[in-house]
Amino acid sequence: MITVSTDKSKLDVPFIQHFLKDIYWAAGRTIEEVQRTIDASVCFGIYLDDKQIGFARVITDYVVFAYVMDVFITEEHQGKGYSSILIENMMNEPQLNEIKIWRLATTDAHFLYEKFGFKALDHPEKMMEKVIK
Repeated sequence: MITVSTDKSKLDVPFIQHFLKDIYWAAGRTIEEVQRTIDASVCFGIYLDDKQIGFARVITDYVVFAYVMDVFITEEHQGKGYSSILIENMMNEPQLNEIKIWRLATTDAHFLYEKFGFKALDHPEKMMEKVIK
């Protein structure tokens, strides 16, 4: 049985860190850093028979803006529709229902997010970033 929860006490932080530490967007993130990101975000764990198989988090002000980050489903469970279930639960989460602008970055999952109304930026020239290495 698949369930999705925002209960942070259910999250398997070592599992999350183990997955993220080798992924291009979070490479090298320590368990302490993962915990800090969890503490500062609305988090979603996805569970198969009470075993965590994926994760996502949203940083937000709960009214104007939300940024989706660290979305993953473990490799052995990919291709089964679980990422769509995770994103659908995120988009329907009551505490996030007032948000007007949602953003995310993806290299290879455009097809997933487009199902939920995400699209390329209308004016990418207005966006800026600062990356500290």
